Order: sequence, then structure tokens, then C-alpha cells
Amino acid sequence: MSINAEQLSSSNNLLEVQDLKKYFPITAGFFRRTVGHVKAVDGVSFTMKAGETLGIVGESGCGKSTTGRMVVNLTTPTSGKIIFDGKDISTHSGRSLRESRRKIQMVFQDPYASLNPQMSIGEAVAEPLIVNHMLSKKQAFDRAAQLLETVGLRARDLSRHPHEFSGGQRQRVGIARALALNPKLIVADEAVSALDVSIQSQILNLLADLRGRFNLSYLFISHNLAVVRHISDRVGVMYLGHMVEIGPKISLYNHPLHPYTQALLSAAPEPRRVKRRERTVLQGDVPSPANPPKGCPFHTRCPMVMDVCREQEPKMRELLPGHFAACHLH
Repeated sequence: MSINAEQLSSSNNLLEVQDLKKYFPITAGFFRRTVGHVKAVDGVSFTMKAGETLGIVGESGCGKSTTGRMVVNLTTPTSGKIIFDGKDISTHSGRSLRESRRKIQMVFQDPYASLNPQMSIGEAVAEPLIVNHMLSKKQAFDRAAQLLETVGLRARDLSRHPHEFSGGQRQRVGIARALALNPKLIVADEAVSALDVSIQSQILNLLADLRGRFNLSYLFISHNLAVVRHISDRVGVMYLGHMVEIGPKISLYNHPLHPYTQALLSAAPEPRRVKRRERTVLQGDVPSPANPPKGCPFHTRCPMVMDVCREQEPKMRELLPGHFAACHLH
């Protein structure tokens, strides 16, 4: 389910992901022979412009986090291209990999697990600057103090350790660390899912403010449709390792084209003053990515399945301006 190269190619794109795949081997026996593969990501394509926030949503196990980790180069793709700022970074290693990582940073889901408990907050934020030989140790700690204040903490917190902070404060530290190298793109992987609702709004507002101040782009990964709608310019929907729909958030939320997107939105709670969608209840379980179905990956649960869906994988088509979906119904 990939978008055509002509639709992807543009000099205005900060990030271009082309037919990205990640297969994890399944081994068995004494000699650990490969007997199959878990197709975590299976042909995902999308683009991002500078200053844009692209939200990616889907059920657990759909491959959205693996996609984000490949963009940051924490996971090596099986195939496909990741073109960032005009350069293919999917094959980078050594010095070129380090240079690309300076421009792409990540904010992780668990703000405590992503921080070394033995390091002070100042050391955690200053470390990227020191490791990349960008500043001296004193200059790096001065910069760390500025970054803490930028994300709503105090400069005097530099000597404190992660266990002395709340979850929301630790996530602010993670954001400060991501900002240290002046990145162009930040991949936020479930960055607010572990936080209380009131704290989530604070972190989302902080991310929106930093986006304007530093001209950042976000790849925002989440299972929360309301959060994605609040922060994103465009939204992509993933299912079983495939991107099944992508488009401007207003168009996608008001006119969902793929049956899976329609089912997701119908299951989301809405205020009473909003006209409720007709509820779509999906039957069955998500197929195993180790043995995905032939044809459309969603056909085993789709309430509108046709014979062609069982045999032929649908291609991504532009059905509304900037709004793509991969479905035989269209």
C-alpha cells in the first residue's frame, strides 16, 4: 500500500518515507534457523513538510512505533527509503548517522525509563552536547539550564535526579534533552499516554509552543484519537503494518474513507453536544503479523468486504484533495 513516487517527490518535503518495511525473523530449532518473519511494517509511505505535525494512529501492534524508531534510525529497515532533508538516511552509518541523528530526536513514552536514574537532570540534558563535541562541559550545562527553563522547569533543578520529579516533569526533561541539538524533526512516541489527563494537556500545549518557537516538525505517534486531532495537521491511520489512510485532520475526521478509520472514530467517546457517529463494531481479532491475510489486510474484519478484497491488495489513491485511502470500495 504505497503512494506513487510522483506523489512523494517534492523539494518542499522535510521527510519522505518510501515503501518502508521491517520484518523481524522468527527462528526455531537448535541452529535457530529462520522459519518465518513478523511483518511489523509492510510497505509504509508518507511525507512531511517542514513545520508540520503528522499524527499516526492505530491499534497496539500496528507498527506505528516501529515506523517511528526507523525514522530515528534506532531500528534498521528491512527495505525502503527514509529521505530526510534531501538525503537517504536509511543506509547511514558511522559519522553520517551521527550527523543525521542530530537533526532527528525522539521523545519516548515512559519518561522515567528514558532517563538514566544515576545521572542528574543537568547531565542528561547536557550529555548530547558534550558527546557531539558541540560545547565545552561548562557551556553544555549552561545550555541545559536554559533548556530546562524553556520547558517550564527551573535552572536550579540541574543537580536533581529523575526520581525527584513527577511524571510530567520527567517528560519535560525528555523534551529538553530532545531540543539540545537543535533538531528539525522530533518523533514523539506515545509521549503523553503515561501521564494524567491534566498533565497531558500541559505537555501538548508545550509541544505546540515549542513548534512555533523553534520551527519544529513532529511525527506524533499515539493511539488516542482526541490527542492526535488536537496537535496534528495531518493524520495517518495504520493497520497491521500498513498505512490505510492519510490526509488533513479535518478531512479525515469529518469524512473518513476507510472502513477501519470509520470504526476507530465511531469507537471514540464524544461530548453529548456532538452528533454521535453510528457505531461500527469490528468482529474478530487482528490477524498475526507473522501470518497476514492475502489481499487487503483488513478484509478479515471489514463489515463491507468484497471478493476482490480477499485476493488483491488495494493501492493508495487520492480520493479527496490531499486525502488518500487504500480501499477497493473507492
